[in-house]
Amino acid sequence: MFQSFFPKPKLFFLSVIVWTAVAMMVWYAGGHNWGSYLGLGQPTPEDGQIVGIHYFWSPSFLWLYVYYVLAVAIFTAFWFVWSPHPWQWWSIVGSAVILFNTYFGVQISVALNNWRRPFFDLVQGAFNKDAVTNGADFYNLLWIFATIAFMAIFVFVASRFLISHWIFRWRTAMNDYYMERWDKLRHIEGASQRVQEDTMRFAGIMEGLGVQMIDAVMTLVAFLPLLWSLSQYVTELPIVGAIPAPLFTAAIVWSLFGTVLLAAVGVKLPGLEFRNQRVEAAYRKELVYGEDNAERAQPPTVKELFGHVRRNYFRLYFHYMYFNVFRSLYLQADNIFATAILIPTILVAGAVGFTYGIMQQVLTAFGQVSSSFQILVYSWTTIVDLLSIYKRLKAFESAIGGEELPTIDQEWLAIHGAPVPGDDPSQPVGPGV
Repeated sequence: MFQSFFPKPKLFFLSVIVWTAVAMMVWYAGGHNWGSYLGLGQPTPEDGQIVGIHYFWSPSFLWLYVYYVLAVAIFTAFWFVWSPHPWQWWSIVGSAVILFNTYFGVQISVALNNWRRPFFDLVQGAFNKDAVTNGADFYNLLWIFATIAFMAIFVFVASRFLISHWIFRWRTAMNDYYMERWDKLRHIEGASQRVQEDTMRFAGIMEGLGVQMIDAVMTLVAFLPLLWSLSQYVTELPIVGAIPAPLFTAAIVWSLFGTVLLAAVGVKLPGLEFRNQRVEAAYRKELVYGEDNAERAQPPTVKELFGHVRRNYFRLYFHYMYFNVFRSLYLQADNIFATAILIPTILVAGAVGFTYGIMQQVLTAFGQVSSSFQILVYSWTTIVDLLSIYKRLKAFESAIGGEELPTIDQEWLAIHGAPVPGDDPSQPVGPGV
């Protein structure tokens, strides 16, 4: 799955983490100021509060663009020289471009959040019967919103187009890799389905889920500092009272609680989804053999195979029932959680300078951070599907390397037996090599 597209996957992904950590430490240790030596201007804390599209060419951003390109160029050059790979332009350079596009998209959300404070403060002022509100100010802020929104549309469309091509290249790499080793794989149960359908579904899920995961990480990088700074306006939280960085702390605790809860109640789902794919494949394969051989797909055999399908689906329905109960309860509570923790601050808003615009910023930032932490909550069923596909393709990896089959394949082998290598459809169906 991975070595077909990435050079030395384990070392590659480890190096990505290490190099990213090094680049970020250098940046936050003072590297963010180095752009002034290149004449790009001196970044200031006010850069992060700019309202308008010029937020994206402030001194902080101009130097970030250059810094990112330099970091990626060094990393890419190392891997191109040390471990050349046929797909290196897509897997390394393409991945870097996608990461930057995702981060840029998150920064558009930050720019829109900066816009919320002046706009909603203007709305709040207009509600005051003694206020004199200038309509031009409203139209000016709406125009600023429109320019940022148009940029968001362009970045979204361009990113999705690039990601779709990137994902299909990954599927192509997997397909080529498996077909070059087809003699070792053809006797695995459902081999044709794994090469054609599972690689297609793996690529499709990675396109959606992978983007969500990357977006979640980038959102945390962008919004956690903002949530930390907005905590200065919140005096205390219900029940626990005054604590350091209350919004920051509440977002992390609440999100981790939901993630752990859903992971615990949904722990059985990946294995059941995997078995569901397997019993469906066995049933379908017997029917295919019955098309060419009158002795296959006889009623007793078909009834038994469909019985396996029926039992597994009923087990899935039961486990998804209580999983959906817990997920729905948590998500409904999440809709009001951020507002609930702001009630003590709203009651003393005038004394602490807490305005309607700041409240909108807080709710948006809190929602962005909590949603990013809750990626497992919102995407658990998709993750379950991906894990089941991974388990099926893992058998291919084991067969290629001459390793022992995964446990779940061994269970199937013990029940159904191994097929005799060959194309004779009269041979029994099983997962053996």
